[in-house]
Amino acid sequence: MAALQVEIDSSYLYECVARAQENPELAEYYRQMAEFERFHAQKMMDHWNITTPPSPSFRAKMWNKIGQKFGYDVVVSQLLKTEKSIGYAAGQSKKAAGIQLDGRENIHTVILQSIQSMSGGNVSSVEKRHRTVGGNAIRAAILGANDGLVSNLSLVMGVAGATQGSGDVLVVGMAGLLAGSISMAMGEWISVKGAQEMYERQMELEAEELEAHPEEELRELELLFKSKGFSPEVAQKMVAEIAEDPEKLKDVLIREELNIDPDEMKDSAWVAAISSFVLFSIGAIFPVMPYFWTEGFSAIIQGGVFSALGLFLIGSALTLFTGKSIWFSGFRQVIFGLAAAAVTYGVGHWLGVQLS
Repeated sequence: MAALQVEIDSSYLYECVARAQENPELAEYYRQMAEFERFHAQKMMDHWNITTPPSPSFRAKMWNKIGQKFGYDVVVSQLLKTEKSIGYAAGQSKKAAGIQLDGRENIHTVILQSIQSMSGGNVSSVEKRHRTVGGNAIRAAILGANDGLVSNLSLVMGVAGATQGSGDVLVVGMAGLLAGSISMAMGEWISVKGAQEMYERQMELEAEELEAHPEEELRELELLFKSKGFSPEVAQKMVAEIAEDPEKLKDVLIREELNIDPDEMKDSAWVAAISSFVLFSIGAIFPVMPYFWTEGFSAIIQGGVFSALGLFLIGSALTLFTGKSIWFSGFRQVIFGLAAAAVTYGVGHWLGVQLS
């Protein structure tokens, strides 16, 4: 049933992407991808004697909401990962059964990558007022909040164990929040800025190659399309159409040959740093909050409850990428986070006894 749900969700998301298109040709491509997924779903339903197809999952609907808010590039990126996973699984099954691979295992991946190339990588043109945010950025946001919560929870519980939850915990907790947020912000700024500078240099070299040897670059692109399964005639036609627009040609070469998304270069290192600071702070405030109005054992218990709630929300958000059950991911995050807090509380209590 899990495989059927994947097909239903993929069909639903392809339709959502198609509706976001202002280019009728690209919209039709995505509708055809949705039709492929519905065909696969129907075959599964016939095999299992299922008459009513399941509805799109909560996870798929959340991805659509994210696409509506931030642009559908992030949705297509997630669909591409799904297609790669399905293709890999199909290939492994054939190998296990002793069946020779024929390239059909990854055909949806090839088609989707080609659609992205034809669109210049921008599938959310109808949502121009929305800023495109990649799936990695969303994942980084979730993990940033998790880092803040778990690290500060461990710090606060360690100090609380040593001091029995005295008012000093608030000072330590806020100091940990501030220090961790600044560290995360600086790390994110350096990471984004360094990647931008490296990619910009690679893009400059590619532009120089295109200017100096345009025929060679076009032949390389044609060969690349052939390697993805397109016939020589179709590959030649695609390259000829792309070459009519120099800017689009440069964009496709950068995406295909360098595997760089130029849209990611528009991200500001300062925006990334500020976002990291805020997200880490949001996570880190959960275990500290009770100490603003109480202290002692009551503050320790309340801090644990608030932190458990935050951990559950973070674990639930991760299901956007893992596809696991919200309850499973949420409670797993709670168990791991509270286990870390229990260890640091125990160590803090032991040290407090020894020092006293």
